[in-house]
Amino acid sequence: MAVQIYLTKGTRRGNGGPMNGPDNSDLKRLADLLRRYNTIGDAIAGVIGRPAERGHVGEYIAAQIFNITLERSARKRAHDGRFIAGALAGRTVNVKWYGKQEGVLDLHARGAPDYYLALTGPAGSAVSSRGGTRPWVIQSVYLFDARRLLEDLRARDIKIRTGSSVRQVLWKAAEIYPEPRNTILVLPQEQRDLLALFGPGRGTNG
Repeated sequence: MAVQIYLTKGTRRGNGGPMNGPDNSDLKRLADLLRRYNTIGDAIAGVIGRPAERGHVGEYIAAQIFNITLERSARKRAHDGRFIAGALAGRTVNVKWYGKQEGVLDLHARGAPDYYLALTGPAGSAVSSRGGTRPWVIQSVYLFDARRLLEDLRARDIKIRTGSSVRQVLWKAAEIYPEPRNTILVLPQEQRDLLALFGPGRGTNG
Protein backbone atom coordinates (compact mmCIF):
# COMPACT_ATOMS: atom_id res chain seq x y z
CA MET A 1 0.00 0.00 0.00
CA ALA A 2 1.43 3.35 -0.99
CA VAL A 3 1.97 5.85 1.79
CA GLN A 4 1.82 9.56 1.14
CA ILE A 5 3.87 11.94 3.25
CA TYR A 6 2.82 15.58 3.46
CA LEU A 7 5.30 18.16 4.69
CA THR A 8 3.90 21.31 6.21
CA LYS A 9 5.52 24.44 4.85
CA GLY A 10 8.38 25.50 7.08
CA THR A 11 9.20 21.99 8.38
CA ARG A 12 11.49 19.20 7.31
CA ARG A 13 11.73 15.49 7.93
CA GLY A 14 13.87 14.01 10.68
CA ASN A 15 15.12 15.65 13.84
CA GLY A 16 16.49 18.79 12.28
CA GLY A 17 13.64 21.00 13.46
CA PRO A 18 11.84 23.70 11.48
CA MET A 19 13.20 25.38 8.41
CA ASN A 20 14.63 28.82 9.08
CA GLY A 21 11.96 30.72 7.13
CA PRO A 22 11.61 30.97 3.36
CA ASP A 23 15.22 32.12 2.83
CA ASN A 24 16.67 28.92 4.36
CA SER A 25 19.67 30.92 5.60
CA ASP A 26 20.99 28.13 7.84
CA LEU A 27 20.93 25.68 4.95
CA LYS A 28 22.76 28.12 2.70
CA ARG A 29 25.36 28.76 5.38
CA LEU A 30 25.84 25.01 5.83
CA ALA A 31 26.32 24.56 2.08
CA ASP A 32 28.97 27.29 2.08
CA LEU A 33 30.76 25.76 5.06
CA LEU A 34 30.76 22.34 3.39
CA ARG A 35 32.31 23.79 0.26
CA ARG A 36 35.11 25.22 2.35
CA TYR A 37 35.36 21.98 4.33
CA ASN A 38 35.75 20.02 1.07
CA THR A 39 38.47 22.37 -0.12
CA ILE A 40 40.39 21.82 3.11
CA GLY A 41 39.76 18.07 2.82
CA ASP A 42 41.27 18.03 -0.67
CA ALA A 43 44.35 19.83 0.64
CA ILE A 44 44.70 17.37 3.54
CA ALA A 45 44.35 14.43 1.14
CA GLY A 46 47.18 15.91 -0.89
CA VAL A 47 49.41 15.83 2.20
CA ILE A 48 48.57 12.36 3.54
CA GLY A 49 47.90 10.57 0.26
CA ARG A 50 44.56 9.20 1.45
CA PRO A 51 41.04 10.61 1.90
CA ALA A 52 40.76 13.22 4.66
CA GLU A 53 39.00 10.98 7.16
CA ARG A 54 39.87 11.04 10.85
CA GLY A 55 41.26 7.51 10.80
CA HIS A 56 43.60 8.13 7.87
CA VAL A 57 44.77 11.47 9.24
CA GLY A 58 45.43 9.94 12.65
CA GLU A 59 47.48 7.15 11.11
CA TYR A 60 49.53 9.67 9.15
CA ILE A 61 50.22 11.81 12.23
CA ALA A 62 51.15 8.75 14.29
CA ALA A 63 53.45 7.43 11.55
CA GLN A 64 55.30 10.74 11.32
CA ILE A 65 55.70 11.29 15.06
CA PHE A 66 56.13 7.75 16.39
CA ASN A 67 58.29 6.24 13.63
CA ILE A 68 55.66 3.86 12.28
CA THR A 69 55.66 2.43 8.80
CA LEU A 70 52.08 2.04 7.61
CA GLU A 71 50.74 -0.90 5.65
CA ARG A 72 50.38 -0.10 1.97
CA SER A 73 46.78 -1.24 2.05
CA ALA A 74 44.37 0.54 4.40
CA ARG A 75 42.26 -2.63 4.52
CA LYS A 76 44.35 -4.45 7.13
CA ARG A 77 41.85 -5.32 9.82
CA ALA A 78 43.98 -5.82 12.92
CA HIS A 79 46.92 -3.46 12.51
CA ASP A 80 47.82 -0.32 10.61
CA GLY A 81 51.60 -0.62 10.64
CA ARG A 82 54.77 -1.38 12.59
CA PHE A 83 57.14 0.61 14.75
CA ILE A 84 60.47 0.89 12.95
CA ALA A 85 62.70 2.31 15.67
CA GLY A 86 63.35 2.15 19.40
CA ALA A 87 62.33 -0.49 21.92
CA LEU A 88 59.13 -1.31 20.00
CA ALA A 89 60.79 -1.81 16.61
CA GLY A 90 59.02 -4.50 14.61
CA ARG A 91 55.90 -4.55 16.80
CA THR A 92 52.54 -4.13 15.12
CA VAL A 93 50.24 -1.27 16.07
CA ASN A 94 46.65 -0.23 15.48
CA VAL A 95 46.18 3.54 15.53
CA LYS A 96 42.97 5.20 16.71
CA TRP A 97 42.07 8.87 16.79
CA TYR A 98 39.00 9.82 18.80
CA GLY A 99 37.53 13.30 19.10
CA LYS A 100 36.99 12.60 22.80
CA GLN A 101 38.37 10.18 25.36
CA GLU A 102 35.15 8.42 26.33
CA GLY A 103 36.60 5.24 27.81
CA VAL A 104 35.96 3.06 24.76
CA LEU A 105 38.28 1.44 22.22
CA ASP A 106 37.60 -0.31 18.93
CA LEU A 107 39.22 -3.71 19.41
CA HIS A 108 39.75 -6.99 17.56
CA ALA A 109 39.14 -10.31 19.27
CA ARG A 110 41.22 -12.22 16.72
CA GLY A 111 44.49 -11.28 15.12
CA ALA A 112 45.04 -8.39 17.51
CA PRO A 113 48.09 -6.15 17.02
CA ASP A 114 50.87 -5.97 19.58
CA TYR A 115 49.77 -2.49 20.63
CA TYR A 116 46.89 -0.04 20.35
CA LEU A 117 47.93 3.60 20.05
CA ALA A 118 45.03 5.93 20.85
CA LEU A 119 45.13 9.65 20.11
CA THR A 120 42.26 11.49 21.78
CA GLY A 121 40.71 14.87 22.26
CA PRO A 122 39.35 16.03 25.63
CA ALA A 123 37.77 13.66 28.13
CA GLY A 124 34.05 13.11 27.74
CA SER A 125 31.33 10.55 28.27
CA ALA A 126 29.72 8.24 25.73
CA VAL A 127 26.34 9.97 25.58
CA SER A 128 24.22 11.55 22.87
CA SER A 129 26.17 13.66 20.39
CA ARG A 130 23.38 16.24 20.12
CA GLY A 131 24.73 19.72 20.69
CA GLY A 132 28.33 18.53 20.98
CA THR A 133 31.44 18.36 18.80
CA ARG A 134 34.27 15.92 18.24
CA PRO A 135 37.20 18.22 17.55
CA TRP A 136 40.14 17.18 15.40
CA VAL A 137 42.65 17.76 18.20
CA ILE A 138 45.13 15.64 20.13
CA GLN A 139 45.06 16.29 23.84
CA SER A 140 46.25 12.91 25.10
CA VAL A 141 47.96 9.79 23.73
CA TYR A 142 47.72 6.26 25.14
CA LEU A 143 49.66 3.08 24.37
CA PHE A 144 47.96 -0.20 25.29
CA ASP A 145 49.63 -3.61 25.32
CA ALA A 146 46.96 -5.49 23.35
CA ARG A 147 47.48 -8.89 24.97
CA ARG A 148 47.22 -7.54 28.50
CA LEU A 149 44.26 -5.36 27.60
CA LEU A 150 42.30 -8.24 26.10
CA GLU A 151 43.10 -10.45 29.09
CA ASP A 152 41.68 -7.80 31.42
CA LEU A 153 38.50 -7.45 29.37
CA ARG A 154 37.94 -11.21 29.15
CA ALA A 155 38.49 -11.60 32.89
CA ARG A 156 35.66 -9.11 33.47
CA ASP A 157 33.46 -10.64 30.77
CA ILE A 158 33.58 -7.49 28.64
CA LYS A 159 32.81 -8.04 24.96
CA ILE A 160 35.75 -7.41 22.66
CA ARG A 161 34.33 -5.42 19.78
CA THR A 162 34.03 -1.97 18.28
CA GLY A 163 33.42 0.36 21.21
CA SER A 164 34.66 -1.92 23.99
CA SER A 165 34.50 -0.31 27.43
CA VAL A 166 37.94 0.05 29.00
CA ARG A 167 38.41 0.94 32.66
CA GLN A 168 39.74 4.44 33.32
CA VAL A 169 42.50 2.99 35.48
CA LEU A 170 43.84 1.27 32.36
CA TRP A 171 43.60 4.47 30.34
CA LYS A 172 45.57 6.26 33.02
CA ALA A 173 48.25 3.56 33.11
CA ALA A 174 48.54 3.63 29.30
CA GLU A 175 49.07 7.38 29.01
CA ILE A 176 52.26 8.50 27.29
CA TYR A 177 51.23 12.11 26.60
CA PRO A 178 51.00 14.61 28.14
CA GLU A 179 51.78 12.61 31.29
CA PRO A 180 54.47 9.93 30.77
CA ARG A 181 52.80 7.24 32.89
CA ASN A 182 53.47 4.31 30.55
CA THR A 183 57.24 3.88 30.47
CA ILE A 184 57.16 1.40 27.56
CA LEU A 185 57.37 4.41 25.27
CA VAL A 186 58.86 7.58 26.71
CA LEU A 187 58.62 10.52 24.34
CA PRO A 188 61.54 12.90 23.81
CA GLN A 189 60.79 16.61 23.77
CA GLU A 190 60.81 16.74 19.97
CA GLN A 191 57.90 14.29 19.76
CA ARG A 192 56.04 16.12 22.52
CA ASP A 193 56.44 19.40 20.64
CA LEU A 194 55.04 17.83 17.46
CA LEU A 195 52.00 16.50 19.31
CA ALA A 196 51.44 19.94 20.82
CA LEU A 197 50.92 21.30 17.28
CA PHE A 198 47.58 19.44 17.25
CA GLY A 199 46.50 20.53 20.73
CA PRO A 200 43.17 22.19 21.56
CA GLY A 201 44.78 25.60 22.00
CA ARG A 202 45.04 25.93 18.21
CA GLY A 203 41.33 25.80 17.45
CA THR A 204 38.80 23.02 17.03
CA ASN A 205 36.19 21.83 14.65
CA GLY A 206 33.46 19.25 15.01
